[in-house]
Amino acid sequence: MFPDLTQYLWILWLVLVILFVIIELFTLEFTFLMIAAGSLIGGLGGNLLGLPWWLQIGGAAVISALLIFTIRPFLLRVLRTGADPERSNIDRYPGLGGRVVVDFVEGSGQVKLDNGETWTSRLAPAAGPVALGDGDRVVVVRIEGATAEVVPAHPSAPADAESESKES
Repeated sequence: MFPDLTQYLWILWLVLVILFVIIELFTLEFTFLMIAAGSLIGGLGGNLLGLPWWLQIGGAAVISALLIFTIRPFLLRVLRTGADPERSNIDRYPGLGGRVVVDFVEGSGQVKLDNGETWTSRLAPAAGPVALGDGDRVVVVRIEGATAEVVPAHPSAPADAESESKES
């Protein structure tokens, strides 16, 4: 009464292979490419050889796992061989020095970094209460949004101690 659907299993394997290749085009990590190859070799190949459905699934899983753990690391290593070793974007800012161009008031001011860019900045919590004026050297600790968190380049006296020393 019902047709034997296992005779159409090759269509399912072909659709899965195409789906995995499309997903790989978006991820570019070689994982889904290895799963697609495992499905093609183990699943569709097993179907064409006349293996039962459970052996097709097992073959696809085993071959996919072998490809992921053997060939994928090699492909990733080859892909990253020509990568630029220089840090870029916001990764290059931490550790970069600069000078204060607008005095820090209540922990916020502006600094001109050594690369020529002027950034709105604030004192990092690790810096403590420090008074920074025009021309003082700072070092960028991290970037948060459009604000550079900085610390003084050389330790200076806390703001309270400075104001007390000026009064006496």
